[in-house]
Amino acid sequence: MFADGQSNALVAKRSRVSVRSVQRWRRAYEAGGEAALRSGGSAGQPKLSDELFAALEEELDKGPVAHGWPDQTWTLASIKALIGRRYHKSFTLSGIAQMLRRHGRSHQVPA
Repeated sequence: MFADGQSNALVAKRSRVSVRSVQRWRRAYEAGGEAALRSGGSAGQPKLSDELFAALEEELDKGPVAHGWPDQTWTLASIKALIGRRYHKSFTLSGIAQMLRRHGRSHQVPA
C-alpha cells in the first residue's frame, strides 16, 4: 500500500490500526523498504534466560525430595516454589507449563 502511494488514513482503515502506527510503519518503509516492516518477533524477554533454565533443569533432575518435598513427583506448584526460592522470579502455573513444554519437559513425568 505504501508503494502504491496510499494515504496513512486509508492504510490505517484497511489494516484496522491507528494512523500513528501507520506513520511509524511508513517511516520504517521509507528508511529500509519491505524488509524493515518484517516482524522482529516477540518484544518480550523470557523470564528465565537459557543459562537460568539450564540451572533449573539441573535442580529438577535432582528430584523433589532433594528440595524438601515428600515424594518424587514434580508439580507445577512445587516447580513454581523452586523457581521463586532459587531465582526470585514469579510465574503463573500455566506460564511454567508452557516454559517446560517449550524445552521438551513435562512436570507430569517423575524423575
